[in-house]
Amino acid sequence: MKKFLAIAILVLFVITLFGCTDSPTPPAVFNSLDDSEATTTGVNETVLANNQFAFDLFSFVDNGKNVFYSPYSISTALAMTYEGAKGQTATEMQNVFHFPESNILRPSNAKLYNLLNEGTNNYELKTANALWAQKDYVFLQDYFDIIKKYYGGEVTNLDFVNENAQAVETINSWVEEQTNDKIKDILSDLSPETRLVLANAIYFKGQWLDKFDVANTKPMNFRKTPTEPITVQMMNQHSKEASYSKNEDWQMLKMPYKGDVLSMIVMLPKDETNVSSPTLQEYNELKSKLHKREIEIYFPKFKFETKYLMNDALFEMGMPTAFTWPGANFSGMTGNQDLFISQVIHQTFIEVDEEGTEAAAATVVVMATMGMPLEFKADHPFYFFIQEKTTGEILFMGKVNDPTSGN
Repeated sequence: MKKFLAIAILVLFVITLFGCTDSPTPPAVFNSLDDSEATTTGVNETVLANNQFAFDLFSFVDNGKNVFYSPYSISTALAMTYEGAKGQTATEMQNVFHFPESNILRPSNAKLYNLLNEGTNNYELKTANALWAQKDYVFLQDYFDIIKKYYGGEVTNLDFVNENAQAVETINSWVEEQTNDKIKDILSDLSPETRLVLANAIYFKGQWLDKFDVANTKPMNFRKTPTEPITVQMMNQHSKEASYSKNEDWQMLKMPYKGDVLSMIVMLPKDETNVSSPTLQEYNELKSKLHKREIEIYFPKFKFETKYLMNDALFEMGMPTAFTWPGANFSGMTGNQDLFISQVIHQTFIEVDEEGTEAAAATVVVMATMGMPLEFKADHPFYFFIQEKTTGEILFMGKVNDPTSGN
């Protein structure tokens, strides 16, 4: 495991799927998905799978800098990709993401999609899925039907071969729109061999239930390491709304957002030399012990963006076949084993201040075919040379008119 060298505070967003809030104005209308087959047990199993992946992934993206990602966004984008996977490719993806069986995964994802998009006047939270397919490439309609029914992903035809720049602009514009312009230029280019792009975007903006007073924010030391202090703008408040728990290694703080449905949970190592990242078990155990109490909170303001090319991380986590050609099997998309994952890109934004939090993330999965190799067919007379590499001196030179002739 790589060491936890981020900002000494692990910030995790917890989406609480229970409780209700009053909405003075009608929430934005969205197309509700069919979640009639969803069960509480199935949703809990899917959430547990996503959360396990969240903790599994951390050590693969921790590079000693600030770390921030949306496990929900990554899992959702790859779940849509997984729907087209078969054989060893599907097995590896299922193991990495801990996906339950399809009869659980599909309605549970539909239920989560509906819950996250149902709307309230207390905060902004939305998620969306989309697909873009090469216009003249044949996909199985059954695959697109599954994505639309259970993930809300509509497919649009683009021309990655002849109108590549326009295709990139179209996808980037969709991501920007879905994330309130917080995630820009997630794609820089796409190869002409691109045949399908899948994307998830998620956006959140919420105010603290108990806001920090700007007047209390002051410069304070933040120890990147026990011997390396930096000066940060540290917010401060005496809160009666926060919840707290601890064990021998960690302190946990829960700060709810307005509406008391969403909250930020913070895990702070008690020992500043403790550089090991927490486990899902530790997280769940501490969360189960949270209790509301008055507490003096010092919490830094921060704002940063991250961007990850996920190929290597997912490869190392146990799904190499999906990125390999030949070998990848996404025949559930086309009926043939002609596609592989060429890129998985994840980009995020977060800002935390006295008012609350704004966060956005998007994940793009690029499916491609292996381009036709550049062909050099020496099937007619040719010249050839043998040269010395350093000087370029031609030592031998010849021409072949008839390879079968001895002269």
